[in-house]
Amino acid sequence: MVNASLSDDSLLLDNQLCFALYSASLAMTKLYKPLLDEIGLTYPQYLAMLALWEQDGLSVSALGERLHLDSGTLTPLLKRLEAAGLLARLRSVEDERRVHVKLTPAGRRLKAAARHLPGCVLERSGCSLPDVVRLTRELKALRASLAA
Repeated sequence: MVNASLSDDSLLLDNQLCFALYSASLAMTKLYKPLLDEIGLTYPQYLAMLALWEQDGLSVSALGERLHLDSGTLTPLLKRLEAAGLLARLRSVEDERRVHVKLTPAGRRLKAAARHLPGCVLERSGCSLPDVVRLTRELKALRASLAA
């Protein structure tokens, strides 16, 4: 058994990748909150709308894969967006077990109200666009490595 000392730098909180990611995620969500309040969305709802603005008509399972969310998390989120009139959940005529998510006209119009959000976040982050692009690419690679 290895005798690890209390001064071992590998166990310092500020040296933990997991803590850096966790605290950065909390800070990012906090930054988004007032911006999203203006357009009536929560952060997870915004992510779902981003995916649907990119590709309308996804199946619930495809949307869950895209967002890395399980159905137990995604279904209540979609129900709230549907109740807000932003999307409709429609059963497939080919296979009634499949449900597709389609934006309503109000959901499509909301995209215009959200167009300024990425610029606001970029400005408030204090990062340059190339730095954000590089960091995003690195985080996607890390996510892929962790999922493998």
